Amino acid sequence: MSEEARLREEICRYGRSLFERGLTPGSSGNISLRLPDGGWLVTPTNASLGFLDPARISRLDGAGRLLLGDKPTKEIPLHTALYESRGTARAIVHLHSTHAVAVSMLPEIDAKAVLPPLTPYYLMRTGGTALVPYFRPGDPAVADAIRGLAGRYASVLLANHGPVVAGESLEAAVFATEELEETAKLYLLLRNLNPRHLSPGQVQDLVSHFGLTLPEHDGHDHG
Repeated sequence: MSEEARLREEICRYGRSLFERGLTPGSSGNISLRLPDGGWLVTPTNASLGFLDPARISRLDGAGRLLLGDKPTKEIPLHTALYESRGTARAIVHLHSTHAVAVSMLPEIDAKAVLPPLTPYYLMRTGGTALVPYFRPGDPAVADAIRGLAGRYASVLLANHGPVVAGESLEAAVFATEELEETAKLYLLLRNLNPRHLSPGQVQDLVSHFGLTLPEHDGHDHG
């Protein structure tokens, strides 16, 4: 099996897992992988992540032109901007996961730190999450909003839409997206209950021990 064929199978495997666990319903969500030649593999438009066909996954060149497969997701501007701003990113996962979307609608959310440091694994997997204002799905203007974050965030939450997470591998991007969703669920369960967050000292210990790179806002002003 060629490397590209293996990656196509990997997209299908992770997509099916995310769909079967209810993390992205219907034909929502999309996945992309950056290839060594600068091109991409990306899930097609109107395709359910639970029923992907490896042979029909869209193959794009480095300029985003379709070479093989079905018409790609309309969220190409979103993926393009995140790859451009996160040079180490090799994969991106975008879901419509319930709890993360719910958090994106709350009035108190800090756009520079969507969720407080509730658990160590949230910071270790995602590095913190930024909120991007609402844009129509597929709107090219979302790319400018992503670029405006200047690559500080691998994890972004689109208001009233869903999470977009980049990783150095598809596995890393999927795990980070799942950690974001679980932390959003915790936040909603504990909202208005004054839970204990990790202290700035505990956050700094994670940064030092694991070599994390966090946006400077994280670890401060979270109570």
